[in-house]
Amino acid sequence: MNIALAFSRILFFILSIFFMTTYMVSLPSGSTWTNALIGMGVGAIFGLLLIGFDTVFRRYNLRSFNIAVVGLFIGYLMGQALTLIFNAVLDISTSIVLTTQVIEMIKIALFLFGIYLGTIMTLRAADELYVSIPFVKFTPMAQKKKDLLIDASVLSDPRIIDLASSGLVDHHLVVPRFIIKDLYAQVEASDEGIKNKARRSLESLKKLEEFPEVELRYNDTDFPEIKDVNGKLVRLARLLDANILSAEMSRVQMAAVEGIRIINLHSLSNALKPLMQAGETIKIKVQRYGKEPRQGVGYLEDGTMVVVNGGGDYIGQVIDAQVLSVKHTASGRMIFCNAMDEEGEEEGSYDDEEY
Repeated sequence: MNIALAFSRILFFILSIFFMTTYMVSLPSGSTWTNALIGMGVGAIFGLLLIGFDTVFRRYNLRSFNIAVVGLFIGYLMGQALTLIFNAVLDISTSIVLTTQVIEMIKIALFLFGIYLGTIMTLRAADELYVSIPFVKFTPMAQKKKDLLIDASVLSDPRIIDLASSGLVDHHLVVPRFIIKDLYAQVEASDEGIKNKARRSLESLKKLEEFPEVELRYNDTDFPEIKDVNGKLVRLARLLDANILSAEMSRVQMAAVEGIRIINLHSLSNALKPLMQAGETIKIKVQRYGKEPRQGVGYLEDGTMVVVNGGGDYIGQVIDAQVLSVKHTASGRMIFCNAMDEEGEEEGSYDDEEY
């Protein structure tokens, strides 16, 4: 919680107590001290309700708030219109005889119905509002950093927890509701693999919610006319002018076609792997034979493949190797080394072009 938010909450909590206490003390009936205590209690309860209300809605952004306000305004106009129509029907028709209480109840019901219908319709069709009302579209006018829409493949990858804890994605992670709905549907699937993957995704989502600095947000926008979840995600990314964070390599090719930037978790992980400099000495456990005679292959802790010339004689052993070069491939990095003997001399060298 930042200082400005904490200050605002404390200020409104104190103001609630102050106004309630002042009002109760001003009442002519009752003891002044009793009224003051009642006012302080009521003010404290109301202040806590305000803070609780803020906590419940902290994941909703300003765009959602603006849409809700416009929805209330449209609903208010709709409610007034229904009430006026009802009054006109009563004035025209003399055969309808209703008591005053019944008429008032019907008016209240029509008014609330209009507000509810207008608000719900606006929230559901927020992306189409600019079509209904020309020149009005609820998109951010200026953004220093785009939001990141999370897809299901990222939630099933445990590295998203490490990325969230790094602080690089604070205040920018957005989870569409239709992704969560699809995950719950997968939990009920008959395929055990799909079911376990969906459960891991939901567990990762709960862990992300536990990071207060991340401020994970949910987006309720849905596109019923689109059945494919990936299509919905692309449409939402266009609507919000956001990027997509994914762990699927196939989405990288889709980015060029759809015109949307997709940040791939695998590419990000490979980019952050430690670099090795030529001539540097590393310790590596040779796990299997390579393609060429006397070559051995091992792996660093982050999964980077290390090809060791002369390492075929040391299968299962941890040896010293001198780095020759680092080669970038489609699947990540490969490090080429020469095994070193007990005197610290290289046993040979080779060309890495064959890889």
